[in-house]
Amino acid sequence: MKTIFSGLQPTGTITLGNYLGALRHFPPLQDEFNCFYCIVDQHAITVPQDRLQLRKNIKSLAALYIAAGINPEKSTIFIQSEVPAHAQAGWIMQCISYIGELERMTQFKDKSQGKEGVSSALLTYPPLMAADILLYNTDVVPVGDDQKQHLELTRDLAERFNKKYNDIFTIPEPRISEVGARIMSLQEPTKKMSKSDQNIKSTIFLLDDEKQIEKKIKSAVTDSEGIVKYDKENKHGVSNLLTIYSILSNKTIPQLESEYEGKGYGDFKADVAKVVIDSLKPIQEKYYELLDSALLDQILDEGAEKANKVASKMLKKMENAMGLGRKR
Repeated sequence: MKTIFSGLQPTGTITLGNYLGALRHFPPLQDEFNCFYCIVDQHAITVPQDRLQLRKNIKSLAALYIAAGINPEKSTIFIQSEVPAHAQAGWIMQCISYIGELERMTQFKDKSQGKEGVSSALLTYPPLMAADILLYNTDVVPVGDDQKQHLELTRDLAERFNKKYNDIFTIPEPRISEVGARIMSLQEPTKKMSKSDQNIKSTIFLLDDEKQIEKKIKSAVTDSEGIVKYDKENKHGVSNLLTIYSILSNKTIPQLESEYEGKGYGDFKADVAKVVIDSLKPIQEKYYELLDSALLDQILDEGAEKANKVASKMLKKMENAMGLGRKR
């Protein structure tokens, strides 16, 4: 059975975009793959975090993983910092990375632009991301299209290590969903929906209540044409809402276009809001059941134990290949 690895950062509640582009696709993979789903808290501290809020976010994300359908009996769910091999292997991957290739990473350029004091970790976290993936002999990584560059670097680093030291790494392949891989902002539909957006109306969060969801979708930017039609080049806002509606309703976009022929945006938006609310309600109910339960801690303890066993074996192979320590 092939292995999948994926991780999300615990930096605030995840968005509808995170859910449709990534998290929603995790549960169906559990019967087909050996799955490792990580809460990458060490990536989160590349920018300053409030210590208490970060701890809260870590458990919140773990609860959302399970509430969204990840079954801890089929998948390994764990926190990155509870598996020390990640940071140790990240240093090794950093040592075989080149400054030039790290400086070319789009996210580094975006996040460091115009800032006086930039953490060195913003530059060097892609090798840690590579270590996250490579420690588990990962065959497939589900990624959004904005993460393709990082996976390409991971593949380059794995091939470089295999060629220079020892052929121990599996070269991972990306798995990108064709539909919904990039859900856009409700207020600026040419930009990706983001949990860090300063405009609260731009983003639907998985834990938003019914009124918040209705209000955000009602105020979503569309156009003056008044026709419900998918046209990604000219009708960004309507196309984004159609994508969301299509994924959550399991209806094709042409079906939806036909249903709303002759109808205005008011009816269309009301129905988009309803399908979002109905889809998120069972996730939210399960989330609140789990959040402060002993069961959640037990799942994370067991996940850390499983992940440590696998990751520490690969770390030892990496250290032996580079001549670190004493071989025993």
